[in-house]
Amino acid sequence: MRYLIIIGSLLFFTTSCNSQHEKNDMTEEHKYTNSLVNETSPYLLQHAHNPVNWHPWNEETLAKAKKEDKLLLISIGYSACHWCHVMEHESFEDSAVAKVMNDNFICIKVDREERPDVDQIYMTAVQLMNNRGGWPLNCIALPNGQPFWGGTYFRKDDWKKQILQMANIYKTDKNRVIEFAGRLTKGIQQTENIVENTDEIDFKWKDLDNMVSPWSEKFDNTEGGTNGAPKFPMPNAYNFLLKYGHLSNNLEVSEHVELTLDKMAFGGIYDQIGGGFARYSVDKYWKAPHFEKMLYDNGQLVSLYSEAYLKHQKPLYKEVVFETLEFIERELMAENGAFYSALDADSEGEEGKFYVWNEQELKSLIIEDFSIFKDYYNINGKGLWEHGNYILLRKESKERIAKKHTISISDLESKIKNWKKVLMGARDKRIRPGLDDKSLTSWNSLMLKGYIDAYMTFGVKHHLDIALKNGNFIVNTQMSEDGKLLHSYKDGRSTINAYLEDYSLTISAFIRLYEATFDTKWLTYSEKLTEYAIAHFYDTKSGMFFFTSDLDPELVARKMEINDNVIPASNSVMANSLFDLGTILGKDNYKEMSIKMLNNVKPDMDSYASGYANYATLMLKQVSPYYEIAIVGEDAHDKTMEMNTRYNPNTLFIGSFKESNLELLEGKYVEGTTMIYVCENKVCQLPTTEIKQALKQIK
Repeated sequence: MRYLIIIGSLLFFTTSCNSQHEKNDMTEEHKYTNSLVNETSPYLLQHAHNPVNWHPWNEETLAKAKKEDKLLLISIGYSACHWCHVMEHESFEDSAVAKVMNDNFICIKVDREERPDVDQIYMTAVQLMNNRGGWPLNCIALPNGQPFWGGTYFRKDDWKKQILQMANIYKTDKNRVIEFAGRLTKGIQQTENIVENTDEIDFKWKDLDNMVSPWSEKFDNTEGGTNGAPKFPMPNAYNFLLKYGHLSNNLEVSEHVELTLDKMAFGGIYDQIGGGFARYSVDKYWKAPHFEKMLYDNGQLVSLYSEAYLKHQKPLYKEVVFETLEFIERELMAENGAFYSALDADSEGEEGKFYVWNEQELKSLIIEDFSIFKDYYNINGKGLWEHGNYILLRKESKERIAKKHTISISDLESKIKNWKKVLMGARDKRIRPGLDDKSLTSWNSLMLKGYIDAYMTFGVKHHLDIALKNGNFIVNTQMSEDGKLLHSYKDGRSTINAYLEDYSLTISAFIRLYEATFDTKWLTYSEKLTEYAIAHFYDTKSGMFFFTSDLDPELVARKMEINDNVIPASNSVMANSLFDLGTILGKDNYKEMSIKMLNNVKPDMDSYASGYANYATLMLKQVSPYYEIAIVGEDAHDKTMEMNTRYNPNTLFIGSFKESNLELLEGKYVEGTTMIYVCENKVCQLPTTEIKQALKQIK
């Protein structure tokens, strides 16, 4: 169960700010150079020539702070973050501000994507103090790392005033600061802290119904997503709701998921010309995005739209998947098969400049049929954004647009294809957003799984080829013989001991890669990674996993990542992976660990539904029949792909082209034929060679 200490006093240490400043172009002159110049992170390198004497987060920097008894000023962000750029330009490039920072603090810059463990600590601190968080994230901490003040974005004058005040308070009232920092640290340690649930393990449909019922009251059944703004895609949550709606025959939930996917695909959050999704929409209509494009969103959304296609068979969903994967290969993939992390929201110092259009520009490019183009992409009040620019978005189906303009669907689709080609050509001549070209193992695994899910749904071999190339990149570059992973890769260098998110998401992707190929090497890799994670991350007291390895230097708290967010929690992914891998390998101890993890979070699931969506996916495997589809013989792959054309969300494919020693496949090979066994908890129904007959055995 979760425990949370609410810090209710000494809130004079907190502050909050809002601003509408824009970022201007950075100077290219290098008058200053600091320690970040030796880092590989694009975000840290962006700050390498600030007058602030930035240091990276490492043992040497922390030792320096303790030796000099200087406070830590920890500033955390990421390369695609618009307001991080704004604060850099306003404050961190200002020599007067830099002098205040350098004189009073050891200043540390952190890339939250490279160091999610550090971000997790100080984000929790800021949320406890301010009841909100975000990036840029700024904290002041004692030399031992314990935080006592923090916030997000600050205007320059406020920033200088606040940090100077904190430095003076530490000098004049040190004991009070130390006392508060100790209390806040205790709160950080107890947030998202799990103790073993000793209640009897008993999962029922009612548990999921009790979770979904209050959640559904917050559904926006007009625009999709949840009520209000901003709106995040939350693919993990909708993946569960898609499965739940189908398996429980809950029409309301199924319709809400479909509406949400339709609205996102039509909205400005989706790049109507180049494919791919932005991180979130600032409004409730999915219209105006924060324009950064993150690998983790797009990997998960490809998986979600691929699965939704199986359920609804909508051409729109296929179009989204294919265009998004084309975007990934065009803009976020390296020659070695690694995927880059993100594209910036800004170009030429302006948010969204690369993606928006003015009407005169569009008229000069779309010479014919501009009236149809204007109607299709809403060059009107609906699409108008700011400064006379339009965000291309859709409101009506192709069928309605074609009917309105008395043309055929095929003619309209031909025009759309041409429009996209013309606009992409024009857009390619613009100054591009910045690229974060580091490759994170965890995010690569999400995109890898997206490619496999697309392949399993649509059967395009190219998608499998990309998946295999990326899987081999992870194995050959990021993984050691003993199953140890590294977190980050850039310019030929693999760095940073991996986190639980890297292990859990890679295991999940490799299990799925096995389902697509029946190549047991992916199971071998999955088992190695699992055993390593158990050895170095598992907490025997609670039955959960810590986020950091026991080999990592200690932070002020060793945290567990329990709650799902935009990316599912590493513990929830690990629980699902343990269950599936245990099922395939016949390892009941893995399944028992998985069920214990689920039971631990069960008491909290109905209080924060979206934060436990991935655990709820695991619970679906307990309360609804979970089928092991064992297919053995020469045509095992073809029959798997054929069976997967029907939406059966609670299934796991296990197969072999010949005799296998996997528990569920042992003794099932019959030479000259391909047999299909529909099994549940190791008990199989009568085998068949016919797809239709096998599908009838799945309720």
